[in-house]
Amino acid sequence: MARKITAALDAAAGQDRPELQKAIEEIVDSGFVGVSLRVHDERGEWVGSAGAAELGGAAKPPTNGHVRIGSNTKTFTATLVLQLVAEGKIGLDIPAADYLPEFGLDERITVRMLLQHTSGVFNFSGEVYDDGTVALGIPIPYSTTGQEWVDNRFKSYQPEELVRLALSKPARFEPGTDWSYSNTNYVLARLLIEKVTGRSCAEVTQERILGPLGLSGTVVPDTSPEIPEPHAHAYYRYEDAGRQKTVDVTRHNPSWISAGGDMISTTQDLHTFISALVGGELLPAKLLAEMCTPHPKSGFGLGLRVQDAGPDGGTVLFHNGASVGHAALMYSTPDGSKTLTAALNCVDDADLSIGEAFQKAMQRLVNEVFCDGQADPAQPTD
Repeated sequence: MARKITAALDAAAGQDRPELQKAIEEIVDSGFVGVSLRVHDERGEWVGSAGAAELGGAAKPPTNGHVRIGSNTKTFTATLVLQLVAEGKIGLDIPAADYLPEFGLDERITVRMLLQHTSGVFNFSGEVYDDGTVALGIPIPYSTTGQEWVDNRFKSYQPEELVRLALSKPARFEPGTDWSYSNTNYVLARLLIEKVTGRSCAEVTQERILGPLGLSGTVVPDTSPEIPEPHAHAYYRYEDAGRQKTVDVTRHNPSWISAGGDMISTTQDLHTFISALVGGELLPAKLLAEMCTPHPKSGFGLGLRVQDAGPDGGTVLFHNGASVGHAALMYSTPDGSKTLTAALNCVDDADLSIGEAFQKAMQRLVNEVFCDGQADPAQPTD
């Protein structure tokens, strides 16, 4: 009975906001298996979904299903670090090496640089340099042959292992002199949290964010490949002996992207989290302002991006993320009066063939929700 009521409410919501339902249906048509969208604004809450939860299936994605949120995880991790800064347990402009002496980090790298991706530390998941050359890191879905990642998708990585691999490679630039997205920064942030608190990052996240906000659908999985029901399925396509294969990779070990992309959540929980964050429930005003101050080259603050949404769209605060066939979007106005959260499932591959469609999907949704369909802003992926 409850399921029928929910379906009826979702159908009614779709009728109330036909432009939103049309947008997600067209995103599915662009190459996604399924999309679910949640919008909170002056008209209330709208929730809808389109496409399929599984390839070849008839059922739509659950409107509040679990999804691997990818780099949205970084906003949670940065929030924890900044809470510890607020308590005087971490100094934002103190060398990270003071807290993590065992790695021999460059003494010029501060905690702030980790959160803002200005440390210059090599990205353990691989680097693409300005001249187009590639330096490989660990085998991941986007920097190796598909077969290699598929065969190793249940392998466990320890965070220290990822950091030591990264530090064995040349730095990308002198600390603080440039900007480059590096997942290594957030593994170091995780280790920093654990060193200062004496507890696992998962425990600290539960105690400081998930529990207080009632985020019962959000999980810090560590090395577990499981994802709670309900969820849409994630897929990966690769070549094997000259033939294309597509496999269900909904279950995989996310420890390869520890603290920078491993979390699982729902569109409702992401809405609650970003609303609480921008509303000042998790950080004091001064540190929230620091978090939302963008680097001039990237628009990246401290675990949160800042973007002009376009004509009359104002500023949006956000992070997005993708994790092998799953993706999640999380946007808010600075005052929290309007939010957009979404979950997408697709067939991924080593060539990131879905990448252009993902960029256009983000642009389309921000356009519809924040600009009344009048603008076409360019949005970064992560």
